[in-house]
Amino acid sequence: MFDHIGIHVKDLARSLAFYEAVLAPLGYVVCSSDAGSAGLGPKGEPALWLYASKAPGGRVHVAFRAVDRRAVAQFHAAAVTAGGVDNGPPGVRTDYSERYYAAFVLDPDGNNVEAVFLR
Repeated sequence: MFDHIGIHVKDLARSLAFYEAVLAPLGYVVCSSDAGSAGLGPKGEPALWLYASKAPGGRVHVAFRAVDRRAVAQFHAAAVTAGGVDNGPPGVRTDYSERYYAAFVLDPDGNNVEAVFLR
């Protein structure tokens, strides 16, 4: 449904380093970067855009699809190592579905970022 998502961040360099580390286990890379923005996604297909802003907008929730449970765990570990705050360790979320395996972290701006595997 969505082509891309944009998030306004206070410190572009810090947020780019965070997302680059966190999304690597999911196969995402930095596709584009300049002084005011950066795009990450599958190679050549930026889908998450970070925009430098002095006053970020409201908090958002972004969920990234993982290829397996291991990638979800790697995402969570990378996020915590990169300075993210645990907001739900890897595990099945039966309140969503018996097949919903996910992990949640808060990014440097307080956005809720998730990796999910649905099988």
